[in-house]
Amino acid sequence: MQRRQFLVSAATAPQSWSQANDRVRVAIVGLGGRGMAHIKEIIPASNMEIAALVEVDGARAEAASQDVFKRTGKRPIIESDMRRVFDNKSIDAVTIATTNHWHALTAIWAMQAGKDVYVEKPVSHNVFEGQQLVAAARKYKRIAAGGTQRRWWGRWRKAVELMHAGVIGDIYQTNFVFPGGRDSIGFKPVKEPPANLNWDLWLGPAPMQPYHENLVHYNWHWFWDFGNGELGNNGIHMIDICRWAMKKSLPVAVSSTGGRFGYKDQAQTPNTQNVTWTFEDGSMIVGQLRGLYTQEPMSWDFFGSKGHLAMKANGEFTIRLGRSKTNEPAVESPANIDHFANFSAAVRARDPKLLHAEIEETHLSTALCHLGNIAYRLNRNLKFDPRAVRFVNDREADTHLTRNYRKPYIVPERV
Repeated sequence: MQRRQFLVSAATAPQSWSQANDRVRVAIVGLGGRGMAHIKEIIPASNMEIAALVEVDGARAEAASQDVFKRTGKRPIIESDMRRVFDNKSIDAVTIATTNHWHALTAIWAMQAGKDVYVEKPVSHNVFEGQQLVAAARKYKRIAAGGTQRRWWGRWRKAVELMHAGVIGDIYQTNFVFPGGRDSIGFKPVKEPPANLNWDLWLGPAPMQPYHENLVHYNWHWFWDFGNGELGNNGIHMIDICRWAMKKSLPVAVSSTGGRFGYKDQAQTPNTQNVTWTFEDGSMIVGQLRGLYTQEPMSWDFFGSKGHLAMKANGEFTIRLGRSKTNEPAVESPANIDHFANFSAAVRARDPKLLHAEIEETHLSTALCHLGNIAYRLNRNLKFDPRAVRFVNDREADTHLTRNYRKPYIVPERV
C-alpha cells in the first residue's frame, strides 16, 4: 500500500469502537518480550480479544500465533505490514511493542485509521515524535495510553497520593538509582538479513544500513538510530514516578555525564549515566543508571520540606518526618489495577480521563529521557524553554529534538 493511499483511507476510517460483540478487538504490533507479555496480559482481561498480530519477523509471528491459539482456541490474523491491519475496520485498538523508533509513527498511523492505542514506553524516539503523538490523540479523539505500568500499581499510587497530600511537604528533589546489570554485547559482523525478516520494514523511519545481529532483536536499545539507551529503556519508569510525585512537566535545564565503561563493544549508548533535570522553581530530579557492578538496589528517594520518602523496587516505601530517626507507621496500599483492563474500560466508555497513564503524561516523562540523552551526546549543560519546547539559543541541540526520516516512514509535521 502506498503512503498516500493509506492516509486517504485513514481519513475516512470510522471514529469509534465497533461494539459488535461488546469486546475490544485488538491488534498487537511487535512480538518481542513486551509484545508476548501483551498477549499474556490481554487474554484474561475483560472484554478484550486478540484479533491480529503484526511482526516483521515471520518466525516470531508464527510462534506468537501458536501461543494465542493454545490459550484461546482462536487464530488471529497475521500480518508483516501494520498498514494492512489499520485498514481492517473490525480492529478497534492497537497495542504497540515495536522497537522505540517505530512507537510514535505506528501509533499515529493507527489513530489516523480510527484505532485507539496503547503505546509501550518510551512512547517516542525523540521529542518531536512525542508532541505529534499527543496531537494525533487530540485531533482524532482517540483513547491513547502509555506503557508506564507503575501508575496502575497500588503501592506507587498510594505513595504519590500521600506526597500530593503534602505528607513530606514541598518536594525539592527526587533521586533514583537504576542498576541495569549489562554485559558487553561484543561485535557482530555485517551480513545478509535472514529470509524470515523484512529488513526494510524493521528499519522503518531509520536510515537504511547494513544488517548485523546486534540489532535484531534486543540490542538495538544501545544504538541511537533505534533506541534510547538505558535511560529510555528503564529510566523512563524511574523518571515517570519522580515527575508524577513532583507534579512537574518539562525542565528548564538538563545536564548529563557518563560513558560506556569496562569494555569496548559495538554499542553506542552509555552503560553508565548520571542526569540532572532542573525545573523552573529550582527543584530537581537526579538520576543514576549503572550497567556495571554495584550492590545498590533499584530505588527512589523523595526529599521534601517536611521529610523524606524512600521507595524500593517493589514499591514498598517508608516515611520519616523532620529529624526523626524512626519511620512513620506503615499505611495500607490499594490493590493493583490491571492496565489493559483499565485501557479497555476507557475505550468502551470513550473517556480518556479513566486512563491512569494517558499518553500526554508518558510523553512528558519520555521527553525527559530524550533531553538527558541530548545533554549526554553534546557533553554540555543545556538550557531548555519548556513552553516553546526548544533549547535556549542552541541550534545544535535543537537538531536532536527530531530526526531525518526515511521515506515513506515519516512522522508528519501535521498529523
